[in-house]
Amino acid sequence: MGKESNPVQALQWLNRMVSEPYYLFHFLTFFSYLIIRSSATQVLAPHVTHHLLRREIQTLLVFAVLALVKGVKEETWEAFIADTLFLGKICLFLLAFTMDHRLAVWYILVFLVIHMLTQQPPFEGLGTCSRLTPLQLESLLTEGTTTRLWLVEFRASYSPACIRSSQQFPELSITYSSKNLSFGIVDLGLFPNAAEKFGISLSGSMGQLPTFILFENAAEVARFPKLDYEATYFPLQITKGLLSRHFELDRHLLEYVSGK
Repeated sequence: MGKESNPVQALQWLNRMVSEPYYLFHFLTFFSYLIIRSSATQVLAPHVTHHLLRREIQTLLVFAVLALVKGVKEETWEAFIADTLFLGKICLFLLAFTMDHRLAVWYILVFLVIHMLTQQPPFEGLGTCSRLTPLQLESLLTEGTTTRLWLVEFRASYSPACIRSSQQFPELSITYSSKNLSFGIVDLGLFPNAAEKFGISLSGSMGQLPTFILFENAAEVARFPKLDYEATYFPLQITKGLLSRHFELDRHLLEYVSGK
């Protein structure tokens, strides 16, 4: 995993695997293949069983390599788990298709039902971020008694992109919070009417979730991603380094330390 992973986080994810419906249903679906495979051995022709075993070994090796690559590339467990489950679904479909076309269709239906009934849970930690309503944010920006700078993440709990990056912002806040810079989170899934006020499209095709806005003395001075009404998606992956560079967080921290 990225630089921030550790054994404690891994144990926390293992605990969530058996408690969160999203992970539990996926685990049971993947495990069902072993049961079906064991039963199918008794009815499949020997040459089909041999071909299936060879395909299983190949698929397992490819899955392991791709999962390893994702583990090195991704910075958070949320993103790694999402990518791994996606790869697992593809591998399971290919194996089921090799065994029986109808079984492959059945797995597609099962995953569609899981997608409709559950969603991947976001990172639960807040770091030093404040969870804000739009009214609270407006008050903090205009009352003039809080920090000069506010960096706010506008997210939606239903957005996969927000879930994947949900750990990045709280960890940034731990590093860069100061008396001059505060961090806040506004959930537009709970307050969709506030999206238009801050110029954020809730359409997934626009790629504006999550949106990060830096306010200085109540005025917007920078945002990520930048407004582009002609774009249909925003391809860059959100990382702590990307956000830190875009909003010049190191500079703001140095200014605070030096007393500027």
